[in-house]
Amino acid sequence: MENMNNTPMSGRFAIGLFGRRNAGKSSLINALTGQNIAVTSSVAGTTTDPVYKAMELLPLGPVVFIDTAGLDDTGDLGKLRLERTYEVLRKCDLALLVVDAEKGFDAVESDFAGELERREIPCVCAINKCDGGALPESVKEVGEALSFPLVCVSAVTGRGVDELKKQIIQNSNYEDREPDLLCGLIGPGELAVLVTPIDKSAPKGRLILPQQQTIREIIDRDAAAVVTKENGLKQTLERLDAPPALVITDSQAFMKVSEDTPPEIPMTSFSILFARQKADLAEMVRGIKRIERLAPGEKVLIVEGCTHHSQEDDIGKVKIPRWIRQIAGGDIQFEWASGAYFPKDLSEYAVIVHCGGCMFNRREMQYRVGKAGEQGVCITNYGMLIAYAMGILPRALRPFPSASEALEETGPE
Repeated sequence: MENMNNTPMSGRFAIGLFGRRNAGKSSLINALTGQNIAVTSSVAGTTTDPVYKAMELLPLGPVVFIDTAGLDDTGDLGKLRLERTYEVLRKCDLALLVVDAEKGFDAVESDFAGELERREIPCVCAINKCDGGALPESVKEVGEALSFPLVCVSAVTGRGVDELKKQIIQNSNYEDREPDLLCGLIGPGELAVLVTPIDKSAPKGRLILPQQQTIREIIDRDAAAVVTKENGLKQTLERLDAPPALVITDSQAFMKVSEDTPPEIPMTSFSILFARQKADLAEMVRGIKRIERLAPGEKVLIVEGCTHHSQEDDIGKVKIPRWIRQIAGGDIQFEWASGAYFPKDLSEYAVIVHCGGCMFNRREMQYRVGKAGEQGVCITNYGMLIAYAMGILPRALRPFPSASEALEETGPE
């Protein structure tokens, strides 16, 4: 579980290690991190499920290395492990293609390199097991033809590991990886009021991840945050000498927060902020309009990034289906997905309602939005749906001009 003092996995620069079985991926991740965090063996296929290791790699800052199963895995289980490996690509900001110096490149490496180029994922190629001998000419020739840098390393002796780290840093696009959560919304010296309901679903002793991340970015912007529960918002605003630049609320308190926040003060939700950062608000508006047109028997997929035990009146299992039925009427069918699982075939669904995605990085959310678009399926977001159901979506989108314009252009059905 994420600690308030730790950078969440979704906020770390994700570096995946890929290669054949026994190419030395696990040994290399140990060498890169300086810790024995991955099990190593001369037996091919030791790594099954992806292994995550968080660390600091300056000047990038917080990163996560992801060790994966072999690209040449075989058998029915091997096929499943390979699917997990390719799932890691959805969240990778940079790939390390690990090649055994003795075996060189083959169709496995070439095909994977092509996949990286198609997905526009930056890559550094690590030629492993270069323990002192000359690099085979075949490897040199292929390396020269690659569009990404090649580094000779030895996970055993440490040769080239520092150079590999330098190449990782030089070939990263860390600064452009993810837009700021509060870009254009709050500046130095300004104040934001955060409304954080505390109920039985809130983890005892800590704030939930979206609230933590929002507070941290407010501080990074040299601004100030005031945090209150929904029943204390009105009094909090009255005590301020000047109105805040923004009020941000948990979506489930939308109605009361809207009532208690003067109309001239911009207001939105944590969920909508994350939808803007990681996805596309205009696309989410189109998803809302599709919900209006749902016909009896059509299916809606509800997706949550985290996994938790469902409670009474659960947001995903109970409240959202209830709101959708109120909007669309009729006998709407629902299915659910949670955690890292996201269906490949989305064609049976009319619309997807996704959580804010605070557990995912932008690449993963862009993959999901892109997959929906490829298959002609509309997608929207928890916060957008809740605001719409409560009749306050135009106000919740007012801080975001492009999304507001999309809502006006679409118009009522």
